[in-house]
Amino acid sequence: MLDLFSEDEPWQEPLAEGAVILRRRARDNADALYQHILSISAQNPFAYRITPGGHRMSVAMTNCGDFGWSTDSRGYKYSEQDDQNNRKWPPMPHLFRSLAQEAAREAGFPLFNPDACLLNRYEPGAKLTLHQDKDEKDLRQPIVSVSLGLPAVFQFGGFERGDSAQRILLEHGDVVVWGGPSRLRYHGILPLKPGVHPLIGAFRYNLTFRRVH
Repeated sequence: MLDLFSEDEPWQEPLAEGAVILRRRARDNADALYQHILSISAQNPFAYRITPGGHRMSVAMTNCGDFGWSTDSRGYKYSEQDDQNNRKWPPMPHLFRSLAQEAAREAGFPLFNPDACLLNRYEPGAKLTLHQDKDEKDLRQPIVSVSLGLPAVFQFGGFERGDSAQRILLEHGDVVVWGGPSRLRYHGILPLKPGVHPLIGAFRYNLTFRRVH
């Protein structure tokens, strides 16, 4: 289906009430976004976190902004610094913030102002099981998720883990926004298939913007 559209023309694809895919919305900024990712990870490297159940996550993570999300044996949390090195998270680049705000506005959330960006790095085989984003204080604020690099299959489900889930291919530059009545829907990423992207290489990067406080 995606090949039926112009390579350069973004479009919107509804998912559910309060949820939309902004196809190719970030493609024009991809080079600059990627350079910011490299700069952030040079300051605070990607790391594989351990879940409260003792499992090593297959997705490598870092953060930027006033707060960062992490997990360890004690649970999930947001904090102003990385507990692994006791350093504050790198500041959120202006391009990151403006892209997230513009995408949220286009999706119907004009007041979004993120204070946290979780950066996920996927290598072939990495996945994110179905989960809810519910550690934020104000659940009226949406989630804005930017995909860069290799394509991935996004699962967008219901409000219980066992509900059936849509499977949607996300490609380089796609942005997903969900909030309002869809804010607590379960979502995840199926295992990433091998490949090489001309800009990103053998990885997929995901930028997830949230309002924490």
